[in-house]
Amino acid sequence: MLNQRAASHENTGHEISALAALRFRFSRISVERWLSLALTLALVALIVVPLIELIRETLTVQQYDRAYLPGAKVGDFTFFHYERVFSSPMSAALFFKPFLNSLITAFAATGVCLALGGTLAWLVVRTDIPFRSTLHTVVMIPYMLPSWVMALGWLIFFKNERIGGSPGVFAYLTGVQPPDSLAYGAVPIVICLSLHYYVYAYLTVSTSIANVDSQLEEAGAMAGLSRRKQLLMITMPLLLPAIGSAVVMTFIRVVGSFGTPAVLGMPVRFYVLPTQIYAAIGMRNTGDGFLLALVLVLLAGLFIYINQRMIGVRKSFVTLTGKGFRTRTTPLGAWRWPALLLIGLLLLAAVVFPLGLLVLQSLIKQVGNYDLTNLTLYYWIGGNSEGMAINQPSLVDNADIIASTWNSLRLSFLAALAAGFFGVLISYVVVRTRGSFSSRALETISFMPYIFPALAFGAIYIGLFARPIGPFPALYGTFTLLVLICTVKMLPIITRTSISTLLQLDKSLEEAAQVQGIGWAKRMIRIVVPIVGGGLFSGMLLAFVSIMRELSLIILLVTPSTNVLAGAIYNYQIGGLEQLVGVASTLLVVLVIAINFLARAIARKANIAVI
Repeated sequence: MLNQRAASHENTGHEISALAALRFRFSRISVERWLSLALTLALVALIVVPLIELIRETLTVQQYDRAYLPGAKVGDFTFFHYERVFSSPMSAALFFKPFLNSLITAFAATGVCLALGGTLAWLVVRTDIPFRSTLHTVVMIPYMLPSWVMALGWLIFFKNERIGGSPGVFAYLTGVQPPDSLAYGAVPIVICLSLHYYVYAYLTVSTSIANVDSQLEEAGAMAGLSRRKQLLMITMPLLLPAIGSAVVMTFIRVVGSFGTPAVLGMPVRFYVLPTQIYAAIGMRNTGDGFLLALVLVLLAGLFIYINQRMIGVRKSFVTLTGKGFRTRTTPLGAWRWPALLLIGLLLLAAVVFPLGLLVLQSLIKQVGNYDLTNLTLYYWIGGNSEGMAINQPSLVDNADIIASTWNSLRLSFLAALAAGFFGVLISYVVVRTRGSFSSRALETISFMPYIFPALAFGAIYIGLFARPIGPFPALYGTFTLLVLICTVKMLPIITRTSISTLLQLDKSLEEAAQVQGIGWAKRMIRIVVPIVGGGLFSGMLLAFVSIMRELSLIILLVTPSTNVLAGAIYNYQIGGLEQLVGVASTLLVVLVIAINFLARAIARKANIAVI
């Protein structure tokens, strides 16, 4: 009996020792490791699992499919969607034509953006063009506007009576109806997207070209190379990584764009993949829509892979060394002022032209009549509605616009705040555990939302959150889902800027605080956050502005109660309420620009260095 009790006590002692050892091991795991595990699991659930669910949905029978699959049950395994999309009599309309249209518009717009942005970068950075510092800020203004604002302005000016129902400004002034190919389709889509997305090429190429040592070009000149050969044989190869980044960023944004192709393409049945996905899901044909979204994701991933392989052939792109470095300003001579004039015309076409036309459209009584006697402020401030083309309330009385504006503001604020909070945590963990598998996995997963085209990402979230998940209710149709998807989509913006800043922060600063007994949370607030403050503020501001003008990401997710201002504008456009399109679009642009400048003014007053 005594032996049994002794054995029992001994076993209990061993169990206590094992628990104590386990607690000790857990206590030795740093906060960064715990955070890394928690954040990785969260991102896997929000990014990887939805993608897997999207793939699963393309392989199962949907409610819509039962009309074509007699006897099949919802949820059964099937290759029906793959056969229907890729090898059926409907494949041309469902996939091949939209796919070809997507490639045509994306490659054409990317080429124009690269030529336009690269030329602007060279003029602003490497020439003596007047007002260089001012131009650096001004040429980025088009990116502050929604990409489809240019499309709306184009339609107001070039639409014809055959399709638009009423004449545009061009037809009203000249009496000549523009051809359909000029008013709608591939040509205006490429032009409008190029005038918005050239900023990507400008930013990446201008940063890189500023770091090209002019001595390399001078050496080429001494070897007898002409200026053209210096550019092609010396400068361009050194800019290849920047050019590759610009091509990737522009292509992914263009191929996933919904607003511009919807405004300028759908009226003439010119479908690209995003508009075809929208049409399929709108008809409850979610299986085909999800499969097309998967194609869009794979297309973006393939494009990134090809770009990396092409750049990877070169062994070095080094332009900054420990030796002397000098940049040379190329004199433009007699072309200084004509070059400035051309940039001014570009900004007129990209900013003043569409905004002016939208304001004009908001002031007309009868659509198609642009005479001064047909102008009114009714759609802005109300008053006498006699003679109005549409019987709709003015801005001050329009509950739909007011509610959508409020939804846009709170969605942008909440998502930017959440993206900033989690983005800093992710960046901190990635830097502090750098070199480990968990760091690489977390950094890779957090960047994945960037490579997903926006509309495809929205389709991915429908696939996962359209029904309950365990104890969690279905989120489809809720404002929470909008905040969630916008937060996840904006994470790469925050993490990229924060990681680059935190890499410059010596760990000894935190270790010194830790020796003094300062806890992890206080170290984050007092040391880490102030260090990344400028980049964090810039990232959150960019996220706020991006969400305010976002349409592609949330067009599949909004409902009448959760609609945002961009969604309301699109609804007005397809409903033919052209004056309200002008009012709401002008309001959106004014809000975006005003909030951007206000935030930057506050940052300057608080001595926050905004990027």
